[in-house]
Amino acid sequence: QVQLVESGGGLVQPGGSLRLSCAASGFSLANYAIGWFRKAPGKELEAVSCISSGGGGANYYHPVQGRFSISRDVAKNAVYLQMNSLKPEDTAVYSCARSSRVENCLFIPEYAYNTWGQGTQVTVSS
Repeated sequence: QVQLVESGGGLVQPGGSLRLSCAASGFSLANYAIGWFRKAPGKELEAVSCISSGGGGANYYHPVQGRFSISRDVAKNAVYLQMNSLKPEDTAVYSCARSSRVENCLFIPEYAYNTWGQGTQVTVSS
């Protein structure tokens, strides 16, 4: 069964850090582009970061550049999102998704991600 499961969310104070995990089963993450997205109440789904398939590079979207870092562990079949210097506006449900597209993941549209995890809540508040 093809599945993505996120974990690692929680409540953190502004300036704090969290590491989210996206664990895959039923397929190899190395063969897919993996994206992290977030959805805050009242806002549209927003792309956060992505890593291209086949050892491709990582990309970050403007609001998180310099603060978030994405990585992939092929042996553990997981992708991680290290989030530092968290701000209240980072509060959202974070989800990972996979795409079979092979181009730079920065150019993969949201609709091309066809398998999604259930999401994990991140709350940044004092």
